[in-house]
Amino acid sequence: MNMATQEVIFGLAFFVLIAAVIFIIARYTYLIRKAMAENGLQATKTLTKSRLMHLGGILIGLGIGLIVSSVFTLLDFNEDTTDLLVWGTIILFGGFGLIVAHLLDEKFGRADRR
Repeated sequence: MNMATQEVIFGLAFFVLIAAVIFIIARYTYLIRKAMAENGLQATKTLTKSRLMHLGGILIGLGIGLIVSSVFTLLDFNEDTTDLLVWGTIILFGGFGLIVAHLLDEKFGRADRR
C-alpha cells in the first residue's frame, strides 16, 4: 500500500470517527432530555453558559498554545522532537484553559445560580 492510499484511508477514518462521536453525543443528549421531559424536569439554562465558558477557555488555551509552540519551530531540533513539543504545548495550554474556565465558573458563575 503506497503512502497516498494510506493518507486517504486515515483521512476518511478520521472524519468518520469525528462524525460518529458527534452522533453519539447528540443521541445521548437527546435521550437525556427526553427522559427529563417524561419525568417533568426541565434542563437549566446555566448549563449552557457553563459549557460555553469551558469551550471558550479551551479555545483560548489552544490559541495561546499555538502561539507559544511556534517558538519550537524556530529552534534547531529534529522533526520528531519539534512535533512532540508543539503538540504537547498545544494540549497543555488547552488543559490550562479548561482549568481556568472551570475556576472562573466556580467563582463568578455560582452567583447567578443562587
